[in-house]
This record gives sequence, structure tokens and C-alpha cells, in this order.
Amino acid sequence: MQISGIAQTAMDWTGDAIALGFFGSEEVIALPSSLSALDGKLSGAVAEILAETEFKGKSGSVSLNRVGSGAPIKKVLLVGLGEADQWNSASVRSTAAAIARVVKPEKSIKTLALHLPVAGDAATTAQMIAEGMILGLYADNRYKSGDDIEEPVLETVEILEIGDQSAAIAIAKSLCDGVIYARELVNSPANIINPVTLAESVQHLAAESNLELLILEQEDCEAQNMGAFLGVAEASDLPPKFIHLIYKPEGTPRKKVAIVGKGLTFDSGGYNIKPSGPSIAMMKMDMGGAAATFGAAKAIAALKPDVEVHFISAATENMISGSGMRPGDILTASNGKTIEVNNTDAEGRLTLADALVYAEKLDVEAIVDLATLTGACVIALGDDICGLWSTDDDLAAAIATASDKAGEKFWKMPLEASYWESMKSPIADMKNTGSRAGGSITASLFLKEFIGETPWAHLDIAGPAWSEKDSDIYSKGGTGFPVRTLVHWVLS
Repeated sequence: MQISGIAQTAMDWTGDAIALGFFGSEEVIALPSSLSALDGKLSGAVAEILAETEFKGKSGSVSLNRVGSGAPIKKVLLVGLGEADQWNSASVRSTAAAIARVVKPEKSIKTLALHLPVAGDAATTAQMIAEGMILGLYADNRYKSGDDIEEPVLETVEILEIGDQSAAIAIAKSLCDGVIYARELVNSPANIINPVTLAESVQHLAAESNLELLILEQEDCEAQNMGAFLGVAEASDLPPKFIHLIYKPEGTPRKKVAIVGKGLTFDSGGYNIKPSGPSIAMMKMDMGGAAATFGAAKAIAALKPDVEVHFISAATENMISGSGMRPGDILTASNGKTIEVNNTDAEGRLTLADALVYAEKLDVEAIVDLATLTGACVIALGDDICGLWSTDDDLAAAIATASDKAGEKFWKMPLEASYWESMKSPIADMKNTGSRAGGSITASLFLKEFIGETPWAHLDIAGPAWSEKDSDIYSKGGTGFPVRTLVHWVLS
């Protein structure tokens, strides 16, 4: 699909379909004067459709209508924009996605024009439209066969009256490529993406994107005393892979940062096995942090910022076997701290512990980790909002700014030191879980034990990493959250 900004007006454009945006009203919208020429060109069809559909411009509403035969435009989409004072870049993106979902099944629409008001500036508007269209049209059909697969036939999208915005659209495409890469990793079942094949996928990414790659095998991790990570990996028949992908800019980097993603390609819960049903069946998505980490790498490699970025994931499965980690075992992490395992299903923080110690040894200026870590965060913030914990206010503020640009929702949570009492063990330095209350906070406090002085932020993406329905730019399944926030953070 080719997306471009053009100076052409709605009056001058011809093609299969045109999407016309209207701000909301309590009354049925009358034809605005700015579209009178187009309406005349279409023999009064736009005014007639507005009246017949009683269109009021409710935000997110899209009405697809056929124009009479022989017209220079075959179909008109009436698009509701909501209140004018609420129109912003996020609205542009979600509106474009709503248009994409309506157009997706239409086999007669190969060329589409969008006539939407600018939000902010032309470049931002073009970028948001491109993101919404690409992600709204996306469907993961890799594991389907037969005649019921519906691929969009849309070939050309032209954004009217905005001029050439190719640079902004190129940014959008790179961001979306990263998001889609992450979505496909998350959506792939555990018999397709496991520690070995995840490492292979990142090898391909490194080769095509000119990135450096270091993969630590089990013996390498043993040499670095990664007892927490290897304790989780012990029960799997598949070897663990510690993946370290590196982007270096040309010249001297302005900053050096690390992004660390939880990489549990399948999480059975271990001996604290998860209940049967949807809970365990979804556990292919427990590597959503790693997927977003490497999705961000794909986008950053294309956008080439002047920042050195290290992308890290300790990848393994959490399985059950005679040699596996048991409740009550004591593990020693690579910083020498000992952990009493009182719940084998709190395994992600064990893998992250060694990954964070490794990342800090790289002498980076900031570390951000992301993980589908706790159900407690979903209880606290729901399915759409990511929990954010940080030891550094400037880093937290920078992530918040990046999330605003990305349109991804975060909420800063407390690192309540007094809650650490429930994490203390009588026989080791700590347990891996505390009391049920404040579970996402105690998980964050656990991770903090493996960070020294480096500014650090932890993102619990357990809610927004997966969607149970098609909505906005998300299709059901892996969302690719928070690839776009991570990229905007690095770019800024």
C-alpha cells in the first residue's frame, strides 16, 4: 500500500472512494460550503447521503455509501471526528484506523482519498494517518489456510490538501514495521517461537538491519553466574538464549541506553502451574516484552538516531520436569544476591534480574525494562494502561512525553519501600513474591534489587500487550505495545 500527501483538493480528486471528516453536532450535519464544489461534481450525492444517513459526526463513526454509477468517485465515507476542541494527533490516528477497518473488506476500493482536518501540523497529521491506516489494515493471517482469508486490496491512500509529507510517512512506516514485527512474535504459538527460534528471528533482524548481535549460550550464562535466569530455564528441553542486540549510530553517540524485555516464550507456571483454560493457553504472549524490545530495534535501525541502544532479553520457557525449579529452592543471581523461590510462576522477574545486572555492566545512561509481569497490574490499571515505576523522575518524564507522542497510555506507580517487608526471606536475601496486596509494586521492588545507580524504569505491560478484540489500531492478539513509545523515547 502506497500512502502519500498531496496538494490536490477533494474537488479535483478522482478514484474509488473518498473519506470526508465532519466534526460532531447534536443536529444532522448539513453540507459545509467547503464541500459544495465536490457535491456538485457528484450531482448532489454528498448532501443527499448526509441527510439520508442523518449523520451527526460522532467520534469514530464511519458510514460507507455508494455514489451513482458513472460518477468520478464510486463511494463516499462519512467520518465522524467528534468535538472540534478534542481533535488532536491521537484522534487523527484512531480516525484513520476506523476508516481502515471499514475499507479493509471492500474489494472494490483500491484507491482512497482522505479529507481530514490538520491536527497540530501537516507532518504530524500525515504521520498519524499513516500509522492508523497501516495498523488498522493489518491482520495476522500467517497460520490460516483456505479461501476464507481476506487480504485488503487497498493499493493507494492519498491525504488531500496537505502537500508532500514523505518524510513523516516514512517515520510512520518504520514505526509500524516495528509494531508488526512485535505483534507477529507475540501471536506466534510456542511451537513456532521458542528460545531457539526467537534467537534465529533476531539473527535475521540483525542481518537485514545491520545491527550487532551477541547471543550468550547456556555455558556463557553459567560463566556469568546467571543463576536466577538459568533456574527458570532448567525445566525446558530447549536451551536458553540470552540475546543482546546492539544499534550503534555513525559517529559518536549522544546517549547510550538499554532496553530489556522479558522473554518467556511459554510460561506454564512451573510447579505452581497455571489453571487450565484461557490463562495457560495465552502464555505464548509472555514474551511480549522481548517482542516489543526487538520491534523497537527494527524501527530504530531504520530511523537511525544518534543514540547507542542495547536490546536485551533472557529468553527461555518456564516448564515442568524432574530437573526443574521447585518451590522452596534458593537461586543466586549474577550480582550475588540469593532468592528463595516461593512461587515458580513468578519467573519473569528472575530472568529479568540477571538481564538487568548484565545491562548495567554496559555503562549505559538509562535502563528501561518491560515485561508482561503481573496480573496485579491488570487489576490495578485494566487492559489498556501500562504501569510505570522509576528511580529517576527525569527518565519517567521522558517516557511520559514519548508515550503522549505514541498515543500509548502509562500511569506512574509508587516504589513504596515499606512494601519490601513482605519480600524478606528468613533463609535468603529475598523471596521472589510477597503478599497478594500491591503485587505489581513488590515485583518492581524486586527488580530494583538488581539495579545500582543507573536511572531505571520498569514497564509492566501485562494489560496492553494483548487485546481480546479489534479496536482502534489494535487487532485481536498481540498489540506491539509499547514499541512506538520506546522509539519516541530513543529519538528524543
